Amino acid sequence: MGRCLMLAAGLLALSTPCAFGAGADLAAGPETMHIHDARDRVSVSWVDYKVPAIQLVRADGKAVSLPKELDDGRPVVMNFIYTTCETICPLSSGTFSQFQSRLGAYRKDAHLVSISIDPEQDTPARLREYAKKFHAGPGWSHYTGTVQATSTTLQAFGVFWADKMSHTPVTLMRAAPGKAWMRIDGFVTPDQLLTHYHDMLASR
Repeated sequence: MGRCLMLAAGLLALSTPCAFGAGADLAAGPETMHIHDARDRVSVSWVDYKVPAIQLVRADGKAVSLPKELDDGRPVVMNFIYTTCETICPLSSGTFSQFQSRLGAYRKDAHLVSISIDPEQDTPARLREYAKKFHAGPGWSHYTGTVQATSTTLQAFGVFWADKMSHTPVTLMRAAPGKAWMRIDGFVTPDQLLTHYHDMLASR
């Protein structure tokens, strides 16, 4: 929880997609120094996660199988958010928004996935509004579910937090079903994410 509070002031200034454009000034004060430090601490690892056989609910209200959603053949880029978050989630979703817009010809093949860690509050309707706020285009899906399904999902991907306020930024990518997941811990930038994505595709 302390880390979220420490970053709150700086992240609020970056909560819209336009804040990530070229030339954005991140050196305005001590709070933004924490953001610089956090980005300096981005780490990348490869992990073999098994997608749990559970159902989630997509923002369109349809109950879906998580394995089928993730194993449809498209490369997956996944993060974990909740709609009332005012710190980490706006930054992560803003990064996804810019990443999707920069994919160019690769955009139609990528599946961006955002899973809520607050299923009791995040209804499909709330997720639809949240997705609209961050200009989510086709290929970027948002999911919620039961508390048990959400807990199982978070534990399966090594991102379980006892308190949603203490969650940390994690992005997971996988080139294809059966491949290892690239795990990125920390505040990855849109350009960094794009580079990792292309590197991942080139190595599959």
